[in-house]
Amino acid sequence: MILAAVDDLLFSSRIRGAARQLAVEVCFARSSEAVLEQARGHHPALVLVDLDCARMRPVETIAALKADAACASVRVVGFVSHVHADVIEAARAAGADRVMARSAFVADLPGLLAGAQ
Repeated sequence: MILAAVDDLLFSSRIRGAARQLAVEVCFARSSEAVLEQARGHHPALVLVDLDCARMRPVETIAALKADAACASVRVVGFVSHVHADVIEAARAAGADRVMARSAFVADLPGLLAGAQ
């Protein structure tokens, strides 16, 4: 299972469509609390985080995931507008395994999902 911390409808739709084509289960969480709860309960193979969603506190969410013994080993991939260099560095410092520009994320999405199976 893949957990997507995404509330942007465009990216939610892209993730859902790619997952459907690959027959990969994906669940969505739209708050930091929901991300942590679902990660603890479902032990996803991958967590996708929209770093542009300030309402979800993405950097703090990544740090909390990596600090939690039950979730620390879960691979976290963040995606963000390439102009937000400060967010990119903060996500890496918080423990994101990979941080990608939005355009690269869209291009690599099928591979990310397939690799998490």
